[in-house]
Amino acid sequence: MIKFTVIGGNASQDLAKRLAKKLKAAYIRTELKTFPDGENKITFSSKPKKSKIIVVQSIYPPVDSNLIQCLSIISKAKQFSSNVIAVIPYMGYARQDKEFLLGEVVTIQVIAKLFKAIGATKIIVVDIHSPTGLKYFKISAKNVSAVSELVKYFKKLKLRKPLVVSPDSGGKNRAKEFARLLKTNYITLKKQRNRKTGKVRIVSSNLKEVIGKDLILVDDMINTGGSIIKATEFLKKQKCQRVFVACTHALLVGNAERKIKKSGVSQIVSTNTIPGNTSIVDVSNIVANTLM
Repeated sequence: MIKFTVIGGNASQDLAKRLAKKLKAAYIRTELKTFPDGENKITFSSKPKKSKIIVVQSIYPPVDSNLIQCLSIISKAKQFSSNVIAVIPYMGYARQDKEFLLGEVVTIQVIAKLFKAIGATKIIVVDIHSPTGLKYFKISAKNVSAVSELVKYFKKLKLRKPLVVSPDSGGKNRAKEFARLLKTNYITLKKQRNRKTGKVRIVSSNLKEVIGKDLILVDDMINTGGSIIKATEFLKKQKCQRVFVACTHALLVGNAERKIKKSGVSQIVSTNTIPGNTSIVDVSNIVANTLM
């Protein structure tokens, strides 16, 4: 009897196939048709057999469309199994986990209710932006880290006196773990962000410890790249060598990739939670280990 059936949403077909292979599971792809008015129609390529069903679908741009597709696939999967696990490699809306300014909607709380309402029995995410968001899910919810897989890639590079850098205090623990696995040191930059305008500025003083070293800027996600660009420009002035960027989720909205490289970054390395030019690190293994 098949233990798992993996269903891949349109946003995560490649990762879903890799996960199915790791789990030795049956794989079902979903076919997507988009109508002129923007509505999507989803069709399963085959009928799932009785087993635990794993639905894999990232919620990256177009965020609302990929979210609705994810919920629709889970709802359909529930017709074939009482145990449907949602693997959301990139969880959109995770930054909206509290009311920062009066009147703001805590959107991740709304999404958590939707996953429970449609019958998902468990949810697995990769490097969610804020662990606080998981507290809103009234079903089993687990966050797995891609740091170990990213470190494996950087161990293969010939780095000169590598130093791990967190672009802000919020990522300190991530940078600390990255540095521990890479067996090197880390530092944390101090930045300030205007909640209304979104503008970021580095407030760290001169950093002598970066002189002549290859730096790895570590973050969970890159959206427009504003923070990474500010950090890179600041670090370059401190006479470092090369600057690399390591992140789990590379959204790279608009021309962010070009802007980041123009700022002086040698390479952007991200995972396949979001497919793209920089997505060279596979997370299927760490997800599979969580499921087995």
